[in-house]
Amino acid sequence: MVQYIYKKIGEKMDDKYISVTALTRYIKYKIDNDNHLQEVYLKGEISNFKAHTRGHYYFTIKDENARINAIMFSFNALKLKFLPEDGMKVLVKGKISVFEATGNYQIYVEQMQEDGLGNLHIAFEQLKKKLGDEGLFDPKYKKEIPKIPMRVGIITAPTGAAVKDILSTIKRRFPICKTILFPCLVQGELAKDDIVKKLDIADNYNLDVIILGRGGGSIEDLWPFNEEVVARKVFSCKTPIISGVGHQIDFTICDFVSDVRAETPTGAAERAVPKLSDLMLEIENYKIRVTNNIKMVLDNNKLRLKKLKESYVLKNPLSLYEIKEQKLDNVIDKLNTMINTILYTNKSKLEIIENSIIFKEPSILYENKLKRTNHLIEKLEILNPLNALKRGYSIIKKDNKCISSIKNVKVKDEIDINIKDGNIKAMVMEVKNG
Repeated sequence: MVQYIYKKIGEKMDDKYISVTALTRYIKYKIDNDNHLQEVYLKGEISNFKAHTRGHYYFTIKDENARINAIMFSFNALKLKFLPEDGMKVLVKGKISVFEATGNYQIYVEQMQEDGLGNLHIAFEQLKKKLGDEGLFDPKYKKEIPKIPMRVGIITAPTGAAVKDILSTIKRRFPICKTILFPCLVQGELAKDDIVKKLDIADNYNLDVIILGRGGGSIEDLWPFNEEVVARKVFSCKTPIISGVGHQIDFTICDFVSDVRAETPTGAAERAVPKLSDLMLEIENYKIRVTNNIKMVLDNNKLRLKKLKESYVLKNPLSLYEIKEQKLDNVIDKLNTMINTILYTNKSKLEIIENSIIFKEPSILYENKLKRTNHLIEKLEILNPLNALKRGYSIIKKDNKCISSIKNVKVKDEIDINIKDGNIKAMVMEVKNG
């Protein structure tokens, strides 16, 4: 078989050394002719998923200890009823072969179905729910990004496409803005602590806005931006933060707790600073509006001045005085009329009082009052109960209350009998009706 491969690729038969191409082709031949590898069923977790513009899917299938590259061509991908994503657990059917250009063996997936979510994806959803329930994603906590920031902090890796895209975008859009880079780790176990440290430094650096970002990658690569300690630090920062992590399809916990989420690092830079040309155009528009407003005010005031100049009062100022004089005369006439009316009324009242019989014969008033008083005294004397006692009547009381009916007493009740010259205490021996 090796000799056959030699002949196919044109190698010399007497040369014991073979080319990499020959070896790779031989391995590919062996794998392609192994029946056990032509129909393989695998289960694992998707990572590094990428959808090509031509419709092919490139990704990795992994478990706890190993991984294998995978490709699903468009004619098979069209049959799927779901969109694969990083962290998704799947069941796949395909064949194993070798991609000669790289020498890597990979599985060519023909069928795929969901088998739940990977551990990282589950952890992501759990933390997202926890922080969401605490209110860390609430829009009321989002800080506004300054319209014209002059100091922008950038927290990302010091090398790579992300920092270059951010800096070039800011320089192109708003070159007068000062940028300050806080280089940090964006991948690996130590990244989360380094991100928190740089956020703390940047938040106390008197910045207008902070960009937190990195380029795309697998869910494992982006995981530092899904750590709870990083999310809480982003939420607690006083400085507005724009999150620009990964690609458009990537979402991290930092995206939800930050003040603004951008699809990419470049998008974060575009959200952070305005275009200088747009600002100049806006200023020019303001200038035009202010000029028009000033002109409108001047035109209005000129019109008012013209009306004032042409007014009848300014042309005939004496007419204004004449009108006021006439009004004053009317007021004086009204006052005089009112005063005369009041004097006449009071004079009439005085005459009536002076002519009354009280002033002419005051004794008559006294006699009338005396007669009325005596009449009232006579009425009181008639009603006085003591006078009834003088005529032989008596007043009977029980418990200091007058008895007006036999119903108010019973046998053996003690009663008081008041007569004109004293009081008699008695006991009821018998009670009769009629």
